[in-house]
Amino acid sequence: MQTQTSTSRASTGTWSDASEANESTPGADCPICKGAKFVHPMLPSGKPDFSRVVSCRCARRGTGKERQDSLLRYSNLGALSRFTFDSLLPQGVSGNPASQERFGHAYEAAKAFATEPKGWMILVGPSGCGKTHLAAAIANERIKRGSPAFFITAADLLDHLRAAYKPESEMPYDELFDRVRNAPLLVLDDLGTQSSTPWAKEKLDQLLNHRYNSGLPTVITTSTPVAELEERLRTRLADSRLCRIYVLDVKQDMLDYGSTLDMELLKGMTFEKFDWHRVNLPLEQRENLAAAYRLATEFAGSPDGWLVFMGVTGCGKTHLAAAIANYRKQAGQPVLFVVVPDFLDHLRSTFSPESKVSYDQLFEAVKTAPLLIMDDFGEQSTTPWAKEKLYQVINYRYNARLPTVFTTRYSLEEINAEIESSISSRLVDAKLSTPFNITAPDYRGDVHSAPAQPRTYHRGKRERRE
Repeated sequence: MQTQTSTSRASTGTWSDASEANESTPGADCPICKGAKFVHPMLPSGKPDFSRVVSCRCARRGTGKERQDSLLRYSNLGALSRFTFDSLLPQGVSGNPASQERFGHAYEAAKAFATEPKGWMILVGPSGCGKTHLAAAIANERIKRGSPAFFITAADLLDHLRAAYKPESEMPYDELFDRVRNAPLLVLDDLGTQSSTPWAKEKLDQLLNHRYNSGLPTVITTSTPVAELEERLRTRLADSRLCRIYVLDVKQDMLDYGSTLDMELLKGMTFEKFDWHRVNLPLEQRENLAAAYRLATEFAGSPDGWLVFMGVTGCGKTHLAAAIANYRKQAGQPVLFVVVPDFLDHLRSTFSPESKVSYDQLFEAVKTAPLLIMDDFGEQSTTPWAKEKLYQVINYRYNARLPTVFTTRYSLEEINAEIESSISSRLVDAKLSTPFNITAPDYRGDVHSAPAQPRTYHRGKRERRE
């Protein structure tokens, strides 16, 4: 396959005083950009600003059709020029509601990115999930708007760079590499499928490091989970200041692996079966329980932000959290319910050779679930590994503002005192989180029992008073 780029032998990529009269057509070998369709603007000092690019004058000349044809030739899209947002299902091709919602989020984000490209957009998913279609749609939308975009697969790029060393090459290596490295918008498809030779790693690192440092708009698609990519690349793609990662599809069996909603007890925990009257309780506790019930039903109808239910064992917090999950599930909406200690155990078990699901699959599913219920938070082990994994999940969901429900026996004061501060500060952030303390006692005990006694602390460990 030949790269659909200019065959010019020289290119400075900088603005010049060349006469526009030499530009016979937008598709000609422009003396300013040498066919690249973009240039570096000049700094006040008179030197080119290599950190920025703008469309060359040749890309703005001619009739609308001529400009479109010129930009399309430069784009290297070829047959992918038919991949537009109009030819794409907004919910994707998966029949899984969770995957449809994931794809829908990515679809809307891609349309916004195509309108105003900023930062990096990372599309992750297996073959056939629609990530290349989305990426090509972004490039085609930019061309439609009269702006240049360059599309290439990682493997093809490396092949063309190798071929550029040959004397008979139509484009010198330096010119081709500079064109890709400084493209106003680069779409790099199938990252991770290329050869992993030291030379290939070096070239991709040079390319992405330049675009990372310059903050140049970039779209990357990969079927490899970000956590499995080479470390230097992974640290760049995981930088939330520049990059946004969208996981388009995950396997249903992996979601089931982390979910306990099919357990018979939890299936029966619905709003209809929640006894918020509890006539034996004092009026204040009955009103508190009714308020918790209203809060849960409102959240179930339109999940937004974080909801933190606190209270003693048996007060009803897990029932309300499970009722939210069952309500969403019955409505055909994606939800993932995990018991935090069990989730960490499952995560550890994925390191076993017999595991049917990989660590990255399970961790990514929990981290990016459209709605996540985390039951028994705070009951997990406090090893550095457990703290790190929970922080990664919670920090990601905090930054992404993903709806999440927590249940915990900790009070607000205990959350601040006992849980890692980097986690607790997010749980109590009033801008995102709604903490609610359920004051009702354990409903499984004596119906006339008094509220649970306060807990005492010994050397940082919680103990119940007998």
